[in-house]
Amino acid sequence: MNQYSDKAVFSDRGDFGRFGEAARSSHDQVARALGNEILSGALPSGSKLPPEADILKRFGISRTVLREVFKTLTAKGLIVAKTRVGTTVLDSSYWNFFDADVLSWKVNQEFDLDFIRELAEVRVAIESAAAEAAAIRRTEQDIADMRRHVAAMGAATDDPREFAEADLRFHKAVGRASGNAMMRSLSAVIETALVASFRMSSPVNEADEHKASVRGHAKIVDAIEAGDGKKAAQAMRAIIGHGVSRIEGASKGK
Repeated sequence: MNQYSDKAVFSDRGDFGRFGEAARSSHDQVARALGNEILSGALPSGSKLPPEADILKRFGISRTVLREVFKTLTAKGLIVAKTRVGTTVLDSSYWNFFDADVLSWKVNQEFDLDFIRELAEVRVAIESAAAEAAAIRRTEQDIADMRRHVAAMGAATDDPREFAEADLRFHKAVGRASGNAMMRSLSAVIETALVASFRMSSPVNEADEHKASVRGHAKIVDAIEAGDGKKAAQAMRAIIGHGVSRIEGASKGK
């Protein structure tokens, strides 16, 4: 029996984006399986991957597919292949955590509060700057888009997934309004953080938390529309902090 039929590791129903879709090809499935084992430590840094023949038998794939998988994992900084040495798992300092797949594999594993906090630090640095830039560069359409997403968050009173998707669209809209392509390109980091928040502690589950989150996002739009960059950045930092606080509380069983 191959890897696909004896382990349900490729279906994570109930999330959104790449976090909820079953992999669409054998390449994607094998890359995800091996990537997860590297990130979890099942294949520790410095260790050699199993012989190609063993991997081929385990997954029931062709040598061509396996070569493409190795290329993918190499590009993500997870492995390195050397002649007469073999394929080795790299130290975590080489892993590309800005890669969308690496982020999704990581967040799909056992809950890691330290990782969530690190994500928040990146978000605070980038998204507060994006909000400040958006206050200068935003268009009327940008403001209308943000207002629409905030309204969708407010309407999602009993559906955590609906709320999370509207939340993600809001933060992407701020990135677009910033006019900075680099800031927009970090949407995978934002999506990962929101998936973690969605799983651990959705504000939809508590009326007061839901209202506070919607108000917090509305304040960001108000400041951007008013052209007050510093206030927009401050409001963005506050809403990210609010999300992390919810997760920390949930992790402690509150």
